[in-house]
Formats: sequence, structure tokens, C-alpha cells
Amino acid sequence: MKTDQLTPEQRASAGLFLGDNRGWGFGVSMVTKRDYVASVPGRFGWDGVLGTSWYSDLQEDMVAMLMTQCLGFPSGIDRNFWSSTYQAIDD
Repeated sequence: MKTDQLTPEQRASAGLFLGDNRGWGFGVSMVTKRDYVASVPGRFGWDGVLGTSWYSDLQEDMVAMLMTQCLGFPSGIDRNFWSSTYQAIDD
């Protein structure tokens, strides 16, 4: 199911977990609009509460994973990781 096919109820319930720039797709979080360098529409994956993050970007042919041993992501390490990952792409 594409994120633009969600019912209003599904989109409202997803907002609690996913925020304004994500929806559900492929059974996981899917970026629907860009709000920083690594929020590429179509990117899908999941952020875990115990410091893990996995995303796939089919347009870039990329899969990346961040694993920490902390509750959450201290000091914005997740944004730094994803920003650095996208900045390292050499097209």
C-alpha cells in the first residue's frame, strides 16, 4: 500500500509514531516529504526505541543500518549518521 492510499484514520494514527513527513508503506515507516538532507521521499525502514535504525533507499540502491547501545539516539547521532550516509553518495 502506498502512503497516499491511507485512509484519514490510518494517517492520523500513524502521526503519533511517524511525525509529519512519514507514513506507512511496505509494513514500515516510509518518508513522504523531505525535511532534512536524509529524508528522501520513498526511503523506507524503521527507527527502534533502543538505538537502532535501518532504512532502504531504492533510488540510491542503498541499505544502511545504525546500531547503538543506548535508549533512543543521544545527541542526534541518528541524524548525523543519516546525513553523513547521504552526503557520502558519489553519483
